[in-house]
This record gives sequence, structure tokens and C-alpha cells, in this order.
Amino acid sequence: MFDIKEELKKLPDKPGVYIMKDTNEHIIYVGKAKVLKNRVRQYFQESSNHSPKVVSMVKHIKSFEYIVTGTEVEALILENNLIKKYSPKYNIMLKDDKTYPYIKLTLNEMFPRLYMTRRHDKDKAKYFGPYTSSAAIKETIEVILKIWPLRRCLKKFPRDFGKERPCLNYHIGQCLAPCGNNISKEAYDKMISEVVDFLNGKHKEIIKNLQKQMEEASENLEFEKAAEFRDKILSIKKLQERQVIENMSMDDRDVIAFARAGDEAIVQVFFIRGGKMTGREHFLLNNVEGISRSELITDFVKRFYGGTPFIPKELILQERLCDEDDILKWLSFIKEQKVIVTYPQKGEKLRLIDLASKNAIITLEQFGEELQREKRRTFGALGEIKKALGVDFELERIESYDISNTQGVDSVGSMVVFEYGKPKRSDYRKFKIKTVFGADDYASMEEVITRRFLRYKKEKEENNVNGKFNKLPSMIFLDGGKGQINIVKDVLLKLNIDVPVCGMVKDDKHRTRGLIYNNEEVIFNPSSEGFKLITRIQDEVHRFAIEYHRKLHQKTQIKSILDDIKGIGENRRKALMKHFGSVENIRKATVEELKNVESMNEAAAKSVFDFFERIRNENKKI
Repeated sequence: MFDIKEELKKLPDKPGVYIMKDTNEHIIYVGKAKVLKNRVRQYFQESSNHSPKVVSMVKHIKSFEYIVTGTEVEALILENNLIKKYSPKYNIMLKDDKTYPYIKLTLNEMFPRLYMTRRHDKDKAKYFGPYTSSAAIKETIEVILKIWPLRRCLKKFPRDFGKERPCLNYHIGQCLAPCGNNISKEAYDKMISEVVDFLNGKHKEIIKNLQKQMEEASENLEFEKAAEFRDKILSIKKLQERQVIENMSMDDRDVIAFARAGDEAIVQVFFIRGGKMTGREHFLLNNVEGISRSELITDFVKRFYGGTPFIPKELILQERLCDEDDILKWLSFIKEQKVIVTYPQKGEKLRLIDLASKNAIITLEQFGEELQREKRRTFGALGEIKKALGVDFELERIESYDISNTQGVDSVGSMVVFEYGKPKRSDYRKFKIKTVFGADDYASMEEVITRRFLRYKKEKEENNVNGKFNKLPSMIFLDGGKGQINIVKDVLLKLNIDVPVCGMVKDDKHRTRGLIYNNEEVIFNPSSEGFKLITRIQDEVHRFAIEYHRKLHQKTQIKSILDDIKGIGENRRKALMKHFGSVENIRKATVEELKNVESMNEAAAKSVFDFFERIRNENKKI
């Protein structure tokens, strides 16, 4: 039994991260502290002036853990990683988890290539961005490759020199074919240097150089060549016209401002790269009620830059950061060069902050009704279900299970997860039924639930924080009635796991009707948000099971389970099926009966018998 008062006395006088948990061991809050002893104790002091949000959180804390770190910056890094991993209920959450496109120049290759990517690896390549529009990137790359015909193939050099003839791109003038030694390394590197200058915003120098080449070609009466240079100049100028802001002294900066209402906030970010605004984006934050403006922008900076591969040289912010020194050390560590922060009071930077703030206000107004609808569909629906079932705990994580097979063949189990009323697809799991033969949904559900929660216990014993089953659900929703519920309850009782179980029942027309909880049927108004959420969960778990079953069934139409038995090839498999008629009859056969089949000898018969015996033993363990 976790004694909070006693555990508070053991807290160290060191920096680190603390992890708050509820009754079901769900992580509900992660925070960092300069001194763990002082920070964690504050939560449990009645004299502290806590916000309503903290008061609510403390009521749900049943235990806590902490991890000591060497420095406050290490604590900040760990805090950010844990929040991304567990999405705790009471942390400010960045809901817009976008992956931004970049332009990648493969300087780690002998003859570099240029292309769009959404990954940012530490591979000695050069990345430009992020951009908010993939269309803008494609247009930029198209212009670059028109001016500088870089290679586009995946050949490796020097390994692939002269192995094949140059491809079509060479023959249509879109590549200089380094694979055929048609351009020297020095000349190619000169092109790459010009491309880097172009992507860094040095368009004027590029245009000036192209104009000079155009004039020289014209003087030499090479009018077609001069026209090519003219077209390249026009392409660059056209691209320039689409840039929103130009200020060559500003380099790479992000401008960040926000607007908020109630528990939500919209953060607006302007991305300035190479002195030009390359795009803007808004982000939705929730759980912001009751926190200061500085805390809000601090949490956004931690969440956003902990997940984006690019950090600009300067952040221009609407509000001052909490723990500014630690955050700048952390950002500089990630970027591997100094990052600065500015809080403008006048001039061009203040104009940008005002512009970002106005955009945030407009977006928040536009999203207002949508946010309310989303709340009704998720938290409102969970509230209705909670009230109808008469439970006093939060339905933060619902796991739902279903079984699917075709006449007992290729049985599978599915597990889908809804957190805070929304599907969490990264936590979905599939189970191929291993110990049940034939159409026995009860036994199949028993196997699935047993495997799932045995894995949970194993991962908890091993303290495996990266495990796939290391969370307990607040409640289990089964696609079935009392029989399924009793099967699952028996398994949980044997494993000494306390999780409430509901059944999602359907009417005679196979439409969702309501829930069964504590042996009583709970009927919902079909127009209520709670009913709609139950329907979505039931449809989703059924869809996921059917999808996996069909995929598996397609494979087994080609592959038999007998193919997995050592010493059983195609001829013996056909002979066994012809003799016994089904896999189920083969499973029940003795060694002597198996020996009597054409082409089978004693070793092969024993191999088949032992294979199914292992499966029978696994079934007994469960």
C-alpha cells in the first residue's frame, strides 16, 4: 500500500522528474523540479494556493514516482519525453501533432541529391524548413532542378561509376550524369554551393549571376541558351513574389503568440526562414484553464520543440518564458548552437507578434463552435456514460475487445483503445488465436484477455516503460453480452486485476442497444452523445477484428497451419487433409492413426502429433 505521507519524507534534495498516478496506475501528470523534495510536497500542502485544476488533480493522486537527474536541463528533456509518451490528463497537451516537410540536400553523399522529406535525421545532410505546404516545397525543388540539374537517382558512388549508361534524365538535359563521369566533383560541388545559397535566401546573387550568363550567351549569338537563362531568372522571381515577408536581417526565427478561452488555447506560429516567411501554422492546446500566460507559452515551447526536428536561431515570443535559462540551454543542446529568445516591445518584431496574436484570435473564434462540438462528442459523452453506469471514476481509457472468424477458421481477437473519448490507434492490438480450434468465441475471448493482461503483469514486473501492454484500462467494453462478461471477469479475478467490465449489446436487427454493467442492462437515448460514443467504439472494434481476420484468411487460403510443422511438405499436407478431411480431425489423431496416412512415416507422424500437443499444453496453462 502506497503511503503518500511516508513517501514524501523520502524525496531527495535533487533535480528530477515526478510522475503522479491514479488508482488504476494511470499516469495523470508529469512535471520537473529543481528540487524534488520541495516541489512534490507543495501539491499536498493545504496552505498552498492551488488552482482549481491542481486541486482536482491532487484528489486523484494515489501514488507517485520520481526520477533523479544530474541537471535541471536533463529533467526538462526527460519530462518532455514522458509527456509525449503517456499524454497525461492534467498536463497541457499539444493536440496538433503534425509532421512538417523539409527540403533535404544529401551532403553526406559524394554527388548530393535534393528532395522533400518529413524526417530529420542526424546524417550529415543539410535540411531546410520546416515548411507548412508540401506544394511550396515541390515548386521550390522544381525551380532548383531546372536551374541546377542535380542527379535524382539512388546510385552509390564511387561504387556505381560507369556500371550503367546514363538514364533518361541525362538525355533530356535534367541531369549531368556524374555516374558516367560527365561532370567533375569540383564542378558538381560548385552547383551544390549555389543551391545552398539559393535555399538560404540569397536570390539576388543568383539572379545577378544568371543575368551575366544570359548577356554573355546573347553576345555570342547563342540565343537559345540566353532564353534558358531568361526563363530561369523568371522562375526565381516568380517564386520570390510568393514570399510574404522579406527581411534579410532576420534569418531563421519563429514568431509565437496565442489567444485562449476557457480550457483551450490557439497558438499561432509564423515560420521565418532565410529572412522570409515560409508559412504559418496554428496549434490547439487544452488543459490551459487556471494557468498563467507565461506557463502557457512555456509549455507550448517545450511540447512543440521537443517534437520538431528543426529549432530556429531565435524565438520571438508574446510572453516571457518560465525557467528561461534551462529552456534555452535545452534548445541550444538540441540545435547544437546557441538559441536566443526575444520579447519585443517595439519595431518590426512587435508588429509580427501583433499579427500572430490577431491570427490566433481569429482562428480561436472560428474554432469555438468546433471545439464545443468536439467536447460534447468526447468528454460530454464520457460524462453521460459515467452517470448512466453510476460510477465515480473517470473513463480515461476504454479498451474494447471482439472476436472474428469464419466458421471457426482463422479466429482472431482485436483490441481497440479510446482515450478521453477518442480512438488511440497507436495502442490498437491484434491477436491471432493460438489455443482454440473451431468457432468458440468464449474460449477465444478468454485467450485474448489472458494474453493481454499476462503481458501487462510481465511488463510491470520488468518495469518496462516501453512495453505495448503496460497500461491498465479504466474500463473494458466487450462486443458481447453476459457470457462474454463473465469469461473476462473470471480471467481478471485469476490474475488479481481489478478492472470493471461492460458488455455492448445489440438488438434483433444487430443495432447497438446499450450496455450491460453489473448484470443490469443500461439503455441510452439513441440521440445522446453517450450512445453515439458506444456505437463508435462497437463499430470500431468490430471493423478492426474483421479487417485483421480477412487479411489473415487471405493468407491462409494459400498457407495451411500444417505448413508450420517440421517435415510436412506439400505432398504430406495434401495426403493428411484428404485422409482426415479437416485440421481439427488431424489435431485429434494419434501417432498410429497419422502413420497410416499415405507418404507418412513414424517421424513425420510424431512431428504432427507433437506440434498439436504443444498447442494443447498451452491451452491447459491458460
